[in-house]
Amino acid sequence: MTLTLYPAIDMRGGNCVRLLQGDYDKETIYGDSPFDMARAFAADGADWIHMVDLDGAKDGKRVNDRFVIEAAKELNVNVQIGGGIRSEGDILHYLENGITRVIIGSIAVSNPEFAIEMIQKYGKQIVVGIDAKNGYVATHGWLNTSEVKAVELSKRFADAGAETFIFTDIATDGTLSGPNIAAVCEMAEVTGKIVIASGGVSSLADLRTLNAEGVRGAIVGKALYENRFTLKEALDEVRK
Repeated sequence: MTLTLYPAIDMRGGNCVRLLQGDYDKETIYGDSPFDMARAFAADGADWIHMVDLDGAKDGKRVNDRFVIEAAKELNVNVQIGGGIRSEGDILHYLENGITRVIIGSIAVSNPEFAIEMIQKYGKQIVVGIDAKNGYVATHGWLNTSEVKAVELSKRFADAGAETFIFTDIATDGTLSGPNIAAVCEMAEVTGKIVIASGGVSSLADLRTLNAEGVRGAIVGKALYENRFTLKEALDEVRK
């Protein structure tokens, strides 16, 4: 099974940014048009684009959704979106406007019953995003850490029918220090589902390792923006 790449576009204030370990005070701006960035990724051959509304994650409501919808409608690419999704109305807003998958994160921790209802209602269109610090789930733009273990939460949602998870190790996010492969593989083993690795990918070697370990997906952000490799090079690597 080939590793699927998800080039990332994190949006804040209408810009394309990256945060270091989720810290809103450690922001680097890489562009002023999320749509232009998405178009460039699509032109380079991306099958998927991973978009995150950082303002939405922090404020608990949709903020940068217009850029996401524009990308989904105008580009021949699958789009998944996370950040600020707190209600079924938010989910429908995206699904009805052409977004392929909606990521629920904070709400899955604070209201797991709602999350399970959405998983069972919308199936594969719902992705569960689990962001962890030291193995425990973090929520609300990573500003809060819960007392819930990441693997336990993922197992609960897998049992309820979730098919896809995104696991972000906050300690590695934005650091270019390599992904936490052991944690990703543990979640995949516990759930028996697709787990997408997020955080720390810094080189083509990291992608080779993830692929060799059977990881099904990887979100790549800062390494692309810092020109560690191009998206074309990464796609060629995983499609060999």
